[in-house]
Amino acid sequence: MKYGRKKVYFALITLLVVTALLPVRVCLAGTEIDSGEGVNSSAAMPSEWMQAWSNPGCKLRPMQIVHGLAPQQASQAGIEFFKDLGLGGIVCNVSFDRYLQSEENWNTLAHAVKNCSQLGLRVWIYDEDGYPSGSAGGLVLKENPDYEALSLTYDSARREPFALRRAYEHTHASNNYGAARRYPNLIDEKAIKSFVEITHRAYRQRLSEYFGNTIEAFFTDEPSLIAVNIGALPDSVRKNVRVVDPLDETLAPLASVPWVPDLPQLYQQRYGEDINASRQSLFLGDKQEDRKVRRQFWALISDLVAQRYFGRLQEWAAEYKVASSGHALWEEMPLHHVPLYGNALKSLLRMDIPGLDMLSSDPQAVIYTGWMTAILPASAALFNGGRKVMTEVSDFSQVMDNGNAASLEHMQATAAWQAAMGVTEFTLYYDYRSRSAEDYRSYCDYVGRLNAVLRDARPACRVLLYYPIYDLWSEYLPIPGKLTVESQPDRAQMLVNSFMELGQQMVRRQLTFALADHELLSRANVRDSQLDIQGHRFGAIALPAGVVLPETAREKIEQFQSNGGIVIRPATQGAGIDFEKLSGLYAGGSLSTPNDRIVLGRFQRNGREVLVLVNVSSETYHGDIECRNSAAWLAADPGTGIIKAATTEAGKVKISLKSRSAILLIGAAPTIINN
Repeated sequence: MKYGRKKVYFALITLLVVTALLPVRVCLAGTEIDSGEGVNSSAAMPSEWMQAWSNPGCKLRPMQIVHGLAPQQASQAGIEFFKDLGLGGIVCNVSFDRYLQSEENWNTLAHAVKNCSQLGLRVWIYDEDGYPSGSAGGLVLKENPDYEALSLTYDSARREPFALRRAYEHTHASNNYGAARRYPNLIDEKAIKSFVEITHRAYRQRLSEYFGNTIEAFFTDEPSLIAVNIGALPDSVRKNVRVVDPLDETLAPLASVPWVPDLPQLYQQRYGEDINASRQSLFLGDKQEDRKVRRQFWALISDLVAQRYFGRLQEWAAEYKVASSGHALWEEMPLHHVPLYGNALKSLLRMDIPGLDMLSSDPQAVIYTGWMTAILPASAALFNGGRKVMTEVSDFSQVMDNGNAASLEHMQATAAWQAAMGVTEFTLYYDYRSRSAEDYRSYCDYVGRLNAVLRDARPACRVLLYYPIYDLWSEYLPIPGKLTVESQPDRAQMLVNSFMELGQQMVRRQLTFALADHELLSRANVRDSQLDIQGHRFGAIALPAGVVLPETAREKIEQFQSNGGIVIRPATQGAGIDFEKLSGLYAGGSLSTPNDRIVLGRFQRNGREVLVLVNVSSETYHGDIECRNSAAWLAADPGTGIIKAATTEAGKVKISLKSRSAILLIGAAPTIINN
């Protein structure tokens, strides 16, 4: 997320040593089942679900991010401490001290992983010393300085306006909370090979017996192409950030795009054109030829990032039976996806467990930009054939704003709305020292109950929101200063603002949806009035104002529309939209009393419908919700553990949601008719 970022927690967590390791028994709140007349046999909770709900196992629980375990934390008592907090595992790494080069530190980590294995806890490996990922704590560039990220810069004041320079000053590499450190080039195959050899291979050599069992995944944190100015850190923050590589304060910010030595050759091979002859179009020009050059350039860049970085990590992970996971930078802003990834959705499609970074535990963040942060990786998981979606969640924003940790109810509501959007794997930067052990266990139990029902469920989206990255490629113009939407041409602003407005309005109207780009649309199949993408069928698509689809995608949408599919296309930003058409695609989920602070998730599991309702506001909500066969629904409260027959009236399910609370409505099992 944009708060740029986070990890003041590095200083807090890496120095944390447990001083009191008192054993505490994990106890869930009493689970109650209404077994009276209100629950018939078809509505009863399946025993498998009930067992998981009553006592969520480690795979359903959140994991604590712990950077560099101290020896006492790595001990059996130290690991038991985490388990007794209600956690299901840890996300960890070898100590940042003498990173990757101290056998003593490796032995401590191995001891911790062994103890996790014996206690049945999960382990994910965090792949960097600080962040952004890719540098192996500086060892990649120590091996070869030529692996550093490159940018092609433009300065009209110079006789020769174009120059290649190393991307460090005025970039995320020198403006993050982890460390100011020079950064490798994600689209340089040799650089990423070096990163994997230095980092991943080292973990494999020392912990191979745990790969594919205790060690489930590798977590990569905010890697990006770097060659863009996303804003400087405040001086009050910068003075506390570790400086590994000194900055040249005299170096002026310049408009730039990412570069790699073999890019001209690759561009020539793909398009039959010389990028050096038309490189000015990457920075200037509003003619169709200028837009064509930009579109071709960023299409190539997006493929290189997906293949050479995310694809390489995924291939290595598959070879050694672990999953690739992590999250991107600035997930919530589609404009920034162009210079950072080319196409962020395409990059996340190359993760086994796509993820997000949720730095705020104000539940209402979801109705502003938080939805985009979650829907982006959730859509990648939907279309790459997976189910798991990771969140790195914390109350960083609240701690930085007022120094106060988020309350339990804020933490739980933040977990619930993310679960409603598809998140299953919760990795925590919450400081457990800032809250009671009882509250921490309550939070972990809460997440466990959500996953007891939802982790094996399938998201039930019927609506697509078009991700307009293809159009943004042609409109994006690099600038020397901090990138903002307002710094871009009018059409780019309209595309971004219309996209964000459509997403916000659908979330606020309880319309569940997924994102799809032009490539996914081009590969879709039209089946009657349905658009089939990777086996998921959609009855409607919303196109942001100003979108011009490439030919193959346009033909699919025209065929879809002619067959009766719904296409929403506002002529301008802010134009009226008939959202009732979209609501009509769902058999239930409409609120009798509209409320834009109720977040809704729709799922199916074993033929049962599951609705997740989350009240992210500070006020209680009373109303009804339409549900198919409303007489046979269960209402499951993840906060108390109580499950009872839903209250119905006039064919609708009555709901009463306290502020910052959630409920899971579980439909009856499908009826099987034998002829």
